[in-house]
Amino acid sequence: MSKLTDQEFKAYLKQIRELAEGPFDEMQKEIEQTNKFPEEFYKLSIENDLYRFYMPEEYGGWGFTTKEIFKVQEEFSRGPGGMRMHLHHAAGLNWKIMNDYGSEELKEKYMKKFQDKSVYINFALTEKEAGSGADIKTSAVKDGDYYILNGEKTLISHTDCSDASYVFAVTNPENPKTTRISCFLVPTNTPGYEINPMAHMMGCRGAGHADLKFTDVKVPKENLLGKEGQGLEIAMAELGLSRAHIAVSNLGMSQRMLEMAVKRAKDRITFGKPLAKRQAIQQMIADMGTQIYALRMMLYDIADQYDQGEDIEMKAAMSKLHSIDTVKLVSDYCIEIFGGIGYFEDNPYGPVERMYRDCRAMWFEEGPRTIQRFTASRKLIANGGIVE
Repeated sequence: MSKLTDQEFKAYLKQIRELAEGPFDEMQKEIEQTNKFPEEFYKLSIENDLYRFYMPEEYGGWGFTTKEIFKVQEEFSRGPGGMRMHLHHAAGLNWKIMNDYGSEELKEKYMKKFQDKSVYINFALTEKEAGSGADIKTSAVKDGDYYILNGEKTLISHTDCSDASYVFAVTNPENPKTTRISCFLVPTNTPGYEINPMAHMMGCRGAGHADLKFTDVKVPKENLLGKEGQGLEIAMAELGLSRAHIAVSNLGMSQRMLEMAVKRAKDRITFGKPLAKRQAIQQMIADMGTQIYALRMMLYDIADQYDQGEDIEMKAAMSKLHSIDTVKLVSDYCIEIFGGIGYFEDNPYGPVERMYRDCRAMWFEEGPRTIQRFTASRKLIANGGIVE
């Protein structure tokens, strides 16, 4: 499908907002108990092109700019957090690692399958005893035409609907001088690949989190992504854009919570006048709007620079850091403006209580505040403090 006209694009944004706040919100009531997406969620996501709108035209996408992609993501992020996590992953790591680092044979096999969820690939980097970086312990030992994979991963999302994992492992672990981290495509039906579902989270339920265990898993050498030893480069390159996507997710949630808070402030009458007429509430609303506006402008700048081929690592970290502060302030003020009614599940204004829980996951997705500050400061120091 060719790129949409401006009018068609605005209509699509409206369509996705109605989907997020309508059918998605409604089915989340059951998901809060089952911790599993119903098939209807995947069906509606496919029907509304949420697996393909962001993809290159050559693979069935629409050729959207990154700013346009961000705008669509802002809309579906107004819905349930677990669904947002699933679709945010689909908008980036799911297909982009394959597109950027897969061999021509792998791309020929997989790329066109991403557009309708014929294939979905999770991102397996984090470990219980090592974290998400150069200290990982999962190993991949070369054995003829295969790598033998052993190790464990934790906090891996979407394991219940994935066909494969991007697994990061140490190659040549027996030789410290040549030990390097590499990235492998590992189908979930490979012998020795074990999925152990985790308990329910505070929010973002349905996102299929699990621990993964690999016991003598044979991975064909053709399933190496990029080159041997390129794993951390792959992880960090894709995490930069993914962090900006996290910031967009926080933007979508914050915008909806602000709108709900404003409506409640207009409707709620105390001592003869609406809350919206009270200076303390007005100041809260002004602070919420200012944070949201600043975040949106940061993200639009990042989108333009990314499409121009510029390095966005520093600004992506800054945007994720600012987005955490934004969604924290907005969600706190939102529930404070609502008062007691905001603490209940069935709220006529919208899912205030659920969104308050959902947004807390953003403290950790793609790295906490400390990691974002480290990334930003490292670049700032190297650049002499200049931000352009």
